[in-house]
Amino acid sequence: MVQIIDAAVFQRMVIHAHAAINAQKQLINDLNVFPVPDGDTGTNMTLSIGAASKEMKKNHYDTVGQAAQGTASALLRGARGNSGVILSLLFRGFAKAVKEKETMDGRDLAIALDFGVAAAYKAVMKPAEGTILTVSRLAAARAAGCAREADSVEEVLEAAIQEGQAALDNTINQNPVLKKAGVVDAGGKGFLVILQGMLDELRGVPMPDSGEDAAPAEKADFVAMAAEEITFAFDTVFIVRKHQENVNLDPFRKYLNSIGDSLVIGEDDEAFKVHVHTNIPGAALTEAQKYGTLELAKIENMRTQADDLAAGKHVQSTDDLDAIEAELEAGCNAAPEKAAPEKKFGYVAVCAGAGLEAVFRDLGVDGLVGGGQTMNPSTEDILKEIERTPAEIVYVLPNNKNIIMAAEQCVRLCEDKKVVVLPTKTVPQGISAMLAVDPDASEEENTENMTAAFANVHTSEITYAARDSDFDGFAIKQGDYLALEEHQLFGTDQDLSTILDRLAHSDSHQGAEFISIFYGEDVTEEQAQEAEKIFAAACPNAEVTLLPGGQPVYYYMISAE
Repeated sequence: MVQIIDAAVFQRMVIHAHAAINAQKQLINDLNVFPVPDGDTGTNMTLSIGAASKEMKKNHYDTVGQAAQGTASALLRGARGNSGVILSLLFRGFAKAVKEKETMDGRDLAIALDFGVAAAYKAVMKPAEGTILTVSRLAAARAAGCAREADSVEEVLEAAIQEGQAALDNTINQNPVLKKAGVVDAGGKGFLVILQGMLDELRGVPMPDSGEDAAPAEKADFVAMAAEEITFAFDTVFIVRKHQENVNLDPFRKYLNSIGDSLVIGEDDEAFKVHVHTNIPGAALTEAQKYGTLELAKIENMRTQADDLAAGKHVQSTDDLDAIEAELEAGCNAAPEKAAPEKKFGYVAVCAGAGLEAVFRDLGVDGLVGGGQTMNPSTEDILKEIERTPAEIVYVLPNNKNIIMAAEQCVRLCEDKKVVVLPTKTVPQGISAMLAVDPDASEEENTENMTAAFANVHTSEITYAARDSDFDGFAIKQGDYLALEEHQLFGTDQDLSTILDRLAHSDSHQGAEFISIFYGEDVTEEQAQEAEKIFAAACPNAEVTLLPGGQPVYYYMISAE
């Protein structure tokens, strides 16, 4: 049994934990019971601890306390979604407990787990049973009991996981929605996967494969070819997150074969990775965005690389980018990341879609953060836009209930500006809040007026079912159209016009004076105009406005006031 761990072991444990949850992230995503395509707990937790793993790989720490603090700091800034933020809080309390420790034994670990639970519970306004909070609390309690009997890190961690698993199994009985769906809590499952990954590292269990598709021939054999023999110059690799699971990539394959060679496409339910040699990499990336959201790209010029190799020079690749970027930052007078205040109020909003971005820009928003359902930005993403905003007081509009907690972490992280997070849960609420801004009012008046404005907005959405489900009395089939009112399931149908008509006749729209319809990237203007006609006919007393939102996943976002 491993009795004591030092900083190096702790760092490896965090790296192993990231690999463990990365290997199981889709399983955790699938535990999200709501059938809309935003089951992203696994993805959020993986990306969050991935930031800590990256930090552990990059840095050396002398003590466990330093390594834990580095983990907590990276997790906080990389936190995505509510599950990611709660995970960061668990590690923040953990780090506080071992701050002065050079090494960690079983008793230290138990105390640290307890500190983590306290930090998480303190930050959550209304802690609910049957969640990651329950699992972590009971796991920490068992760890404390074990530490009184055995002072081994390995034994204490094993005991915590065993009790946590029992608590996780019981979440199905604590939450009626989980019980109906027959699944356990996704966040609790993710937390235990992370702890198990840490224990596996102690026991020498091999680290799980990253799960990423390896693209053969990403590097050309420059010795075997001269530059003039390279038909397609740019070695292009990129990853795209799918808009929906069952994306037919055959047309895309044909297109890429028509503009290049050496094509390899690997895919899973969530994303696909492309490797291709082409002379027009920009065209390949543009075409890819018809099938999903571009996440990562690498482009290298094989001709210049071949020339450098033939001349005996260092062959530059994307691996050199960090050093090149640091060199450029040191040598140029670029604008500072932190903007000095030039005005009293500034505004940062989260949204996805060119049309929605344009609306917020027109309303005076300074900074926009890409994100929304299925694509939660990290705390650091939001913080960067806050710091770039040249104002003394910066209002943040998360516009999604799963982004509010990540935004709230910026309040204590931003040192030079006051940050006010308005808990807007939808984009229409954020727009309404901006319409209520008075630049001459006080902070208190603006906060009150903006809050009152978005509270009066009723939001409906149309999306599709990502999986078969028996949810809230609805027998849902994958691909069905889903209508949501305030994120609650309103109805489902296989015909879009039918579900739009039913939604238009709901009480919230029948009593509205103003109705705004934002149509998404997968909706044509002609289809959107049909939706507008349906609402205009069903709501003759309301002023109906149609606007291009360009948002992914959601065909329509509809606000009623």
